[in-house]
Amino acid sequence: MVAAAVTVSVLGLLPLGYVIVTGILTGWPTLSALVFRPRVGELLLNTIGLVVITVPLTAAIGVAAAWLVGRTSLRGHRVFAVLLATPLAVPAFVNSYGWVSAVPSLNGLWSGVLIATLSYFPLVYLPCVAALRRLDPTVEEAAESLGSGAWGVFFRVILPQLRLPILGGALLVGLHLLSEYGAFAMIRFDTFTTAIVEQYRSTFNGPAANALAGVLVLLCLFLLIGESGARGRSRYARIGSGVARVTPRRSLRAFTPVGYLFLGGLFALAIGVPFWSVIRWLYQGGAIVWTDAVLVQALLQTVGYGLVGAAVTCVLAFPIAFLAVRYPSRLSRGLESVNYLTSSLPGIVTALALVTISIRFVQPLYQTTVLVIVTYLLMFLPRALVNLRAGLAQVPVGLEEAARSLGKHPFAAFLSVTTRFFAPSALAAGALVFLGIVTELTATLLLAPSGTRTLAIQFWSKVNDINYVGAAPYALMMIVLSLPVTYLLFARSRLTSVS
Repeated sequence: MVAAAVTVSVLGLLPLGYVIVTGILTGWPTLSALVFRPRVGELLLNTIGLVVITVPLTAAIGVAAAWLVGRTSLRGHRVFAVLLATPLAVPAFVNSYGWVSAVPSLNGLWSGVLIATLSYFPLVYLPCVAALRRLDPTVEEAAESLGSGAWGVFFRVILPQLRLPILGGALLVGLHLLSEYGAFAMIRFDTFTTAIVEQYRSTFNGPAANALAGVLVLLCLFLLIGESGARGRSRYARIGSGVARVTPRRSLRAFTPVGYLFLGGLFALAIGVPFWSVIRWLYQGGAIVWTDAVLVQALLQTVGYGLVGAAVTCVLAFPIAFLAVRYPSRLSRGLESVNYLTSSLPGIVTALALVTISIRFVQPLYQTTVLVIVTYLLMFLPRALVNLRAGLAQVPVGLEEAARSLGKHPFAAFLSVTTRFFAPSALAAGALVFLGIVTELTATLLLAPSGTRTLAIQFWSKVNDINYVGAAPYALMMIVLSLPVTYLLFARSRLTSVS
């Protein structure tokens, strides 16, 4: 277990090590000339502006939507609770495709803010909905008895208790913004990621692309450190057992139409516009768009990559989760942290690292399926790790010990007892990795073997050819594959606690 966990974690250090070593080999004179130039300043302003505007906006929208569906007496709140999670099933580049189809003039910073906000607000909404269900209602009642009104209770009692899910969701939004390529390339908005991809295509992994990747890594690390510091050390769990009861829902009274308008408008903008655009292009193309010979091949390759990548990621994440739960130590915590840090790096950085390493040291792996699966492993391992760790933590060790005392071999006892308990968590972990692989574009574009035609690659190829009709069936297939996994994510958020 230790050997497997260490091997995976050392592999996870390759992208960060690549950035550091490349910077050293490039040399400070060349590196400074590449970094301190007007073009990098422009990209820095664009990227920072996007993060500074979008992250607070997604946090505000996510919290407001969570409170409306979780604490108000609006009719249909359960339906809205599910509907507002569905934007996760629409990749950001498909959302951008839908909006550009509806409003061709979209471009620049504010268009990027619009698309990113509508694509990523569920990352804040989902953990906040889960946290609201578990807040102790007696604290709010105590505040009301001391004279606080509805707004006072929300800002002074509820909002501070949502600090962790808000910060965690905001961190995920920020990391997605730094790594997103397709959505911003489609609206002609330049960020570090779009510039790295274009630089790579023009100079094939030249020093300029590596220098931009280094700046992007620093931005990611800044977000990680900032979120860690903002968390603080406050206690968010009650000490006593309390009384398990449902928190009463509040009536919006005169503001009820405003609540419906907000939830309905949010769903219409986030899902209605891209879905309507896809259906419109499909209608214009007619039945002939479904006769594309590559469509079935792309679907099968996408499902194949998703299933193999999910299985490999879950299997290799298991030793790290097992050590973290059964044998907690500095080593296990260090191994776990390494993988979280690696997954926070943009996919383009991980892809560039593996391209360089494979060409220089293991050339037979370059442009092979094995290298693509390894990239997926490094990018999505924490998705599996979090779920596997939660599932293992809920398994009573005494049952496994009882099986061993009855004569079962330790491995047989583990398979017959423990596996049954954490199987649902393992399936959820695999489903989340599968969702990430199905909608992954940037790393696959750089690493996929010749002839690879996943749904994302084919969609992007059609869009680059201004063939929006031909891209529509690929967009629809990605959404259809992602919807069941998104619902599973929503269902799990209702069952699991917020860490």
